Order: sequence, then structure tokens, then C-alpha cells
Amino acid sequence: MRSLLLFTAATLAGAGCFSARYVGQATCGELEILHAARFIREVVANQAAPARIGRLLLSVRTIKAYGQARGLRPTRNYDRYADLRRPAVVWVVQGCAPLAFDVRRWHFPVVGSIPYLGFFDEGDAHRYADSLARQEGLDVHVRGASAFSTLGWFHDPVLSTMIPRDEEALGELANVVLHESVHATLYVKDQSSFDESLASFVADHLTLPWLEGVLGKDAPETKAWAAVQARYQVHVARLHRAYLELDAVYRSRESDSHKQAEKARILEAVRVELGLSAPLNNARLAGYKTYDTGVPSFERLLRACGGSWPLFLKALGTLGEAEFGRPQREDFEDVVDRLAAQEEARR
Repeated sequence: MRSLLLFTAATLAGAGCFSARYVGQATCGELEILHAARFIREVVANQAAPARIGRLLLSVRTIKAYGQARGLRPTRNYDRYADLRRPAVVWVVQGCAPLAFDVRRWHFPVVGSIPYLGFFDEGDAHRYADSLARQEGLDVHVRGASAFSTLGWFHDPVLSTMIPRDEEALGELANVVLHESVHATLYVKDQSSFDESLASFVADHLTLPWLEGVLGKDAPETKAWAAVQARYQVHVARLHRAYLELDAVYRSRESDSHKQAEKARILEAVRVELGLSAPLNNARLAGYKTYDTGVPSFERLLRACGGSWPLFLKALGTLGEAEFGRPQREDFEDVVDRLAAQEEARR
């Protein structure tokens, strides 16, 4: 899964009865990032980062301009750089019922409910996940995240965690900047699958054309990113099939023992097929679905908009909570399809 999430200022601005410890770590973590951030022009001029990092950072302005020309909102994000000196910016905790795709959600002011929590300390993340498994009997998953969006509450810097070491680094950086720029452009409260899937769809469709435009189709960085994308799509498609297969098992009238056995069989087969080292569970599968749903519907709407990204985003910008009917819909395709039909009728 792309290591991205929304980690909003709602956790800092007020979380009701939510634990003071969580709010405290969120506050300290965000302040640490802001303190570490330096303007990119200063980082490059003073050679405060390796030359390779400097070259990549200089591309950020071009990436943002490319996105803005396609309808993404101009922001002051990503004009600074923070070297965090760790492999992830936060560690994300997700939980799910063991015999149903009933995802654990947390509630905050402003943004509503979200299907994950972000911890700036890896140990805290694992301890909280263990408590969810122990006290609520949930499947849990902890993963590192390379970036997050504060939805404009702060000026998000480029993070060292957003830049991998391999040849796909430029494509990955562009993808993350574009993904988070979508969040800054369009966000529907209480609709995590829609918000994250939309951001992934736009960023994934814009990254390769941007690379080809600035480097050419045959550049090593372009080919490296295309190869990573191809592998990722195969990976996600297989996990989606497992999700659907398991969902059918969970909804059946079979006994819990039968469902447990089928779950173990299906997940182990997928783990072996994909060469995964860690076991799979419902929390991990549900997390993938949050980020990669509704692609055919988004593609239909884009076609109905004549391939225009500004028109596509403008159409989606008309959506609010009421159009979805209920919070946290995972099957939001009909909402986007209605927009596509409206756009088609105008032509």
C-alpha cells in the first residue's frame, strides 16, 4: 500500500474524550516536523542535504505547477524540507473484526471518522495495536507511512521519508506530492475510501505523464517508476480478489469455525503467491481497499469530462456528505457514476 494518510489538525485542535497521551504525541510529532523544516532553496544553497536529495527537491516546484495546471489547488505546501532521520514519518494502526470487514473507526472534530490512527513513535503504535487485539478482539495491522496531509492546517513540508533510495525516487516523490495535493484540493468528511481512492487515482494517472514529459519515456527513472507501478497494480488486484472472496465467506451462513478455516486458507495462499513475509489479516486487506476503490467509475467520469482534469475535479467538488447517504461508504461507485451520467448528458 502507498504509505499515505490524512493526519489532521483535528487531533491537535480537540479530540473530546480521546486520550491525552494520543493528542500529546500528535502535538509533539507535528511540532518536531515543523521545527525540522527548512526552505528548500536554503537547503540546496547551503548544501544541507546530499546532492541527490537537492536535485530531487528542486523538482517539487515543477511537480506542483504540473498539478495546478490540471486543477489542483495552489498551496504553500512543499516549499520546505524536513530530514526526519527515520524510515517513516508515522506508524499507522488499523483494526478490523476478525470474521467481517467491519473496520474500526475513530472520530474527531472537523474531519469526522477515520479508519486509522497515526503514531509518531513506532513502539506506541505497536502497543496500541496490541491493546486493540487484546481488548476488542480485532485483527490489527501496523505500517509505516511516508507522508500525510494536514488539509491546510499547516504548511506541509517535503519529508525525507517521501524520497526512496532507488531509481523510482523521482516518480515516488511526484506521486506523493500530487496525492497530497488532491487532499488539499478536495476532501469529503467521513468518506475515507472516496478521499484516499480519488487521491491515488489522480496521482497515479498524472505521475507517469509528468515523468515522460520532463525526462522522456526511455529515461531510467521513468522506466523504474512504470515498473514499480505495474508490480503494485498486480499486488493490489490480487488483494482485492482475496477481499471479495473472504467477504463472501464472512457473509455466508457457515459456522465461525468454517469461516476461520477458510480465512486461514485464503490468506496463506495469497501470502505465498505474493511472496509476503508477514501474515495477512482483515485489517491489512481493508486498508488496501481504502486506497484503491472505484477506478472504473473515476475513469468513466474523466472520459465524460473529455479527459479534462480541471473539469473532473470540478465535478467531484460538487459532492458533499449528503450525496453519499451514510458515513464511510466503501461502495461509492454509484455516486461517481451519477456525476458521470450528468456530464455525459451535457455533451
